Amino acid sequence: MIRFGTGGWRAVMGDDFTKYNVKKVATALCALIAEEGKAERPVVVGYDRRFLSAPAAGWFSDVLNSYGIDVIAMNRSVPTPLVMFLVKDMKLHFGIEITASHNPSEYDGIKVIVDEGRDAPVEVTDRLEALIEAGTLPPPAVKPGSLNRLKTPFNGFLDSILGKLDLQAIRDAGIRILFDSMHGSATFPLITVLATARCTVDTINTNKDAFFGGANPAPAAELLGQLRNRVVSEKYDLGIAVDGDGDRVGIIDPSGEYLSANQILVMLYGYLHEYKGWKGPVVRNLATTHMLDHLAESFGEKCYEVPVGFKYVSAKMDEVDAVLGGESSGGLTVRGHINGKDSIYAASLFVEMLAVTGKTPCALWKEYTDRFGPHVMRESNLGFRPEDRTRIEELLMKYRKLPDFPKEVSRAGYSDGCKVYFRDGSFVICRFSGTEPLLRIFAEAESAEAADLLIACMKDFCL
Repeated sequence: MIRFGTGGWRAVMGDDFTKYNVKKVATALCALIAEEGKAERPVVVGYDRRFLSAPAAGWFSDVLNSYGIDVIAMNRSVPTPLVMFLVKDMKLHFGIEITASHNPSEYDGIKVIVDEGRDAPVEVTDRLEALIEAGTLPPPAVKPGSLNRLKTPFNGFLDSILGKLDLQAIRDAGIRILFDSMHGSATFPLITVLATARCTVDTINTNKDAFFGGANPAPAAELLGQLRNRVVSEKYDLGIAVDGDGDRVGIIDPSGEYLSANQILVMLYGYLHEYKGWKGPVVRNLATTHMLDHLAESFGEKCYEVPVGFKYVSAKMDEVDAVLGGESSGGLTVRGHINGKDSIYAASLFVEMLAVTGKTPCALWKEYTDRFGPHVMRESNLGFRPEDRTRIEELLMKYRKLPDFPKEVSRAGYSDGCKVYFRDGSFVICRFSGTEPLLRIFAEAESAEAADLLIACMKDFCL
């Protein structure tokens, strides 16, 4: 069964991610294009650095061509944000990125991008799944489509980012950065942006490695030991890490402290609003820090909560003209940029913030915790047998039972999983993974211990 989660279809290579199944997805997209009468525009097809990604991009392109659809192909691996930019910039209807993002090296996948460079909405992915199951074929092409390779795919994307930055402030600051690209496809664009801004940039893990050095290509705290150690021992001003397809970012302070996506979101929203004078609300998904709510309120603005999935974030940003939108998993975008997550722009804007303020990340973060108190988020996964899923779903979603928590419950929401809000501002949420047999549980409270206790209560209840 080919199923699209919030980040596209992902599967283990050789098991479900096979040439046959890649062609099935491509054929379904051809059928959808025919249904919607959108064959007049080409489809851009990109790929990351995984073992099967480049061949899979070729398989996908061959199917599109065989049904008369023109393809804009890449001459090298590219990050997902670039494909989103090209779809938006070239006014295309569809784009494809062959990627499994931050998943383990044995996975690969397909991400579908639609008009304006957005993540495909549920309506599109549901229709693709139905077409795949039905085996519906579009009519044969009278004339095969063309394959055109972009020789310089990065130019417009890089120029767009550089045009949004205060390059002089960054140049004057002389910031020394250690960059860990985690063997991913965002290596070239971020190095180019930072070098153009005259940062001193040293790199680790920039080579192509199908096994990502034996670790998941995710900029999580536990995976950045090498970056942390070198930032501290070699006295860098900043450490930056991005995931395998370049849509998530992690930060290391000169002290070695890891800055999470939640902290990055708060600091960048504060910087854009207070230093750059951008007015407007902020958007977060329901598993992201509530400190954004307090910060927005202090500005006389509103923080909007949406379900997990960046398509919901970008749609809400458009609706309310938000300054910034993001999620605790590590992705964000800013008003006027692409309609999806982009670690390259996020990291570059973070560097600008340090240059303009003259402060370290931890010094900036302390200002926010002094204002709003500590907000500590913890997360954990609960594995389950496939036969247990229905029982857990009924317990939480149908009968809406809750554990006996050590805090007073304010309310519970069920728009995406089960989220429990407590009167002291804490919360715990659990929702099913879209790609693995896992219950993902997040909690935010005044301390790590308090958040861990909320997670333990939810786990014990679901077992």
